[in-house]
Amino acid sequence: MTKKIKFKGSEHYIATEELSIAVNAAIHLEKPLLIKGEPGTGKTMLAYEIANVLGKELITWHIKSTTTAQQGLYEYDAVSRLRDSQLGDRDVSQIAQYIKPGKIWEAFDRDESAVLLIDEIDKADIEFPNDLLLELDKMEFYVYELQKTIKAKHRPIVVITSNNEKDLPDPFLRRCLFHYIQFPEEAVMRKIADVHFPALEESLLTQALRIFYLIRDQKGLKKAPSTSELIDWIRLLLNERLLTKDLEKIDLLETLPPYMQALIKNEQDLELIAALKNGGARRW
Repeated sequence: MTKKIKFKGSEHYIATEELSIAVNAAIHLEKPLLIKGEPGTGKTMLAYEIANVLGKELITWHIKSTTTAQQGLYEYDAVSRLRDSQLGDRDVSQIAQYIKPGKIWEAFDRDESAVLLIDEIDKADIEFPNDLLLELDKMEFYVYELQKTIKAKHRPIVVITSNNEKDLPDPFLRRCLFHYIQFPEEAVMRKIADVHFPALEESLLTQALRIFYLIRDQKGLKKAPSTSELIDWIRLLLNERLLTKDLEKIDLLETLPPYMQALIKNEQDLELIAALKNGGARRW
C-alpha cells in the first residue's frame, strides 16, 4: 500500500530528513502537503521525485493569476453546445461531449493512486484555496450538468507549492500538512551540486560555493541567487574551462565573479554587487 512506502529523496533529489518526514506523514495521513520556500529550492521538483520514487503517474496543475478552482474540476463548453444546436450538426443532448475534465478529475479517475501537483497556488485569487476545500477533503465533487458525483477511485498524493506571494486562508491551512524548505546550507548544497556534476573537481566546487554564498550574504539583495542559479553558473564555468585558481582571487571587493549575470537576475542587484568594488560595505 502507498502509505507503507517511504520517501527518502533519490539520486536526483537531495531531501533533508525533515522534508522526508513531512512527505511520508502526508502520505500516511492522506492529507495535502503544502510546500513553501523561496524560488529555486526544489518545491516543484519534489512532486516529480515523489512520483518517480513511488512509481506513480504525475498530474501537474500549474496555477496562474486567472486560474479558477472550477477549472481543476471540469469546464463546461456551453458556447460550443449552443453553436452546435443552431447548426444542427451534433446531438447536443449528449452533454458529456461538452465537458472537459480538469486536473483534479484526471487524478480522481486514475485506476491507481497518482501524484497531483498544484503548483504555485498563491498566484491565484485569495479565494482559490477555499474553493477546493471540500473537494480535496472529501475526494469527490458534483457535476451539475451531468447530475453525477465524481469520486476518487484512489486518493491521490497531493503536493501543493507556494512562493509565499500571499497568505493562504486558515481553513485551507488546517487541512494541509506544512513544510518550509529552508535554503540549503553549504554541506547540503555540495551534495546537490554533486548530483548535477558528479565529476566536478572538489576544489573548484569549494570556490564556487564560497563565491555563491558570498553573494547571497550581501544585504539589500532584491533576489538572492538560488540553487538553480548556482547550477547554471557552474555549468558556465565548466563550459569555459575555468580553473580553481581563476575563482580563488574573487572577493567582490577587488574582483567580481565571471558570468555574474547567471547568478544575479535584476539590475538593482547587479549594481549593488558592482558597487562593492567602489567602496561598498560588506556584511561581514
